[in-house]
Amino acid sequence: MAATRDRALQAGVELLGTEGVRALTHARIDAHAALPPGSTSNWFRTRRALLAGVVDWMAERERADFAPAEVAAQPGPDALIEQICAGIELQTGPFAAHTRARYALFLELAPDPELGAPLRRQRLEFERLSERLVIAAGIADPRPAARALMALGDGLALHRLTVDPDLDVRPVIERAVRSLFAEP
Repeated sequence: MAATRDRALQAGVELLGTEGVRALTHARIDAHAALPPGSTSNWFRTRRALLAGVVDWMAERERADFAPAEVAAQPGPDALIEQICAGIELQTGPFAAHTRARYALFLELAPDPELGAPLRRQRLEFERLSERLVIAAGIADPRPAARALMALGDGLALHRLTVDPDLDVRPVIERAVRSLFAEP
């Protein structure tokens, strides 16, 4: 069985991803994780500490789930299209609650310099990973290409999470990636 702290953090992410930021309370987490009352507050005394713990835990999970080892060895648009589609499938399928939780935290914590900083650092790590994918694929100007593909991916993920869970993202991703290869 997972450690009490990890169970609490996992439950916090699940609550964030299914019920929103207001559902993130010590008592709700204890109940959701089937922990004795007060367990979560033993680890995180304040709501601010709880939010910081959830942000850090999510970043650790995302680094493990989307490890840089995923970078394809073969260059070209097909491998990049496959990787982006697979990433969106993961984020809107098995990791949908985590994705919703991340969006909720970004909206809630963006104005807070201290709590928003870990979210922005994690975003920069994803930008670096995306740049490596774009470089490996052979796109000439990787930074703007990676940012454009990330923005497109965010939009498609948000659309799948909120409007159309069955949206086929492949045609959109294919068109975007192929256009980046066609640029002079």
